Amino acid sequence: MRATTTLGAALTLIHTGQAPTRSALTAALGVTRATAGAVVTELRDLGLIQVDAATHDSATRDAATRDAATRDGVTHDAATHDSATHDSATHGGTQGRPSHRLVINSGGPVALAAQLHPDGFAVALVGLGGRIVAHAASHGAVPGDPGLALALVADAGAELLGNSGLTCAGAAIAVPTAVTEPDGAAVGALYLGWPTGTRIRDIFAVQLESQFAAHGVGAPGGEQGTAMTCRAVNDVNALALAEHRHGAGRGAAYLLVVAAEHRGVGGALVLRGDLYTGSTGLSMEVGHVSVDPSGLPCPCGNRGCLNVETDAERFMTAAGRVPGQDSAVLDQAIGVLRAEYDRDERVTGAADAIVKHLGLGLADLINVVNPDLVLLGGLHKHLLLAAPGRLRQAVALRSPWGRGAGVPIQPCALDNGGLIGAAELAWQPVLDDPAILRER
Repeated sequence: MRATTTLGAALTLIHTGQAPTRSALTAALGVTRATAGAVVTELRDLGLIQVDAATHDSATRDAATRDAATRDGVTHDAATHDSATHDSATHGGTQGRPSHRLVINSGGPVALAAQLHPDGFAVALVGLGGRIVAHAASHGAVPGDPGLALALVADAGAELLGNSGLTCAGAAIAVPTAVTEPDGAAVGALYLGWPTGTRIRDIFAVQLESQFAAHGVGAPGGEQGTAMTCRAVNDVNALALAEHRHGAGRGAAYLLVVAAEHRGVGGALVLRGDLYTGSTGLSMEVGHVSVDPSGLPCPCGNRGCLNVETDAERFMTAAGRVPGQDSAVLDQAIGVLRAEYDRDERVTGAADAIVKHLGLGLADLINVVNPDLVLLGGLHKHLLLAAPGRLRQAVALRSPWGRGAGVPIQPCALDNGGLIGAAELAWQPVLDDPAILRER
């Protein structure tokens, strides 16, 4: 767990659904009831959680206990201890009335998350627990000028936040390119046309600050004198983080995610709860694994990469379809696959050809990474749903000793996983130490 304080560890447990009650939180933290009570009170006072009065009206009683303790000159710790003692005496320890339920405060702060892709962008306000509070999307070609493109995204996000009336804990944007750490710069933005070295994080932060001012929205408090806490992340890294914390990847120690999102193919690895990004943030560029040396040329300079052999554009071409201009290519490809896989031989053939290449690539990755779970997103998710047996067989046939066949391969579970994952990074400083909200 990345949290560095007891308060942060507690919030992380509640945020990821591992501590739905105060008794569960006490056990997970390994602390006394008194300490858990104090932590719950502080998180509630910060506006992050609520104690469910439907189960036990602890919020009212705890507040009254603190007020009485203040009047009587009793310390906060003693008041909490008295409350915990009252719980134990009244309810006989673990027996009796249920423990207090801990729920995310629906009116609490949100993270501003954005996802940019070649066919448009989406923005969302995401609360703790991975809950999307508000969402907006725009379809259309992304400007080649990074400043202009990110200004459009920032404007939509600021408008969404202004209409919500909620406060912002931080911001992050997911993009279809490798992103360096810690400076948040693009490397090989093949599908956006932006130059390598474009400082996406810094440009987005400046545009957000400007648009927040234009919309009359208070900016999220920054750190070290900066006006904005902001992150930039590769879109599949964001997807993997979201799935690990809130989706199909919960509990996996070595989670491999491969996804054909709007253009190209990306991959990510979550090791024991943390994204593995290598020495400078550029690891897991699985889209450039070659599965056919004589295949199509890839923008990276190689041939037959997963990027060009298994993405949405390749599927549409192989299926004899010409993408229209009224919606994203990915959405059109998924629509064709779902509606016509069993009805049109060209669609079936295109899907099977992609499954063959994808199986080869997954087998190679499984052999190298040795994950305990593989999740597929984007078009790959729908290929798995359409032909689960074929894809798993393709992996098994290309795995030494057939070991790849034993690794579960499942579809991603979350809608808007990229946005939720970007929000996770925006929330991370608060998850590490919620007390920073007081400083802001």
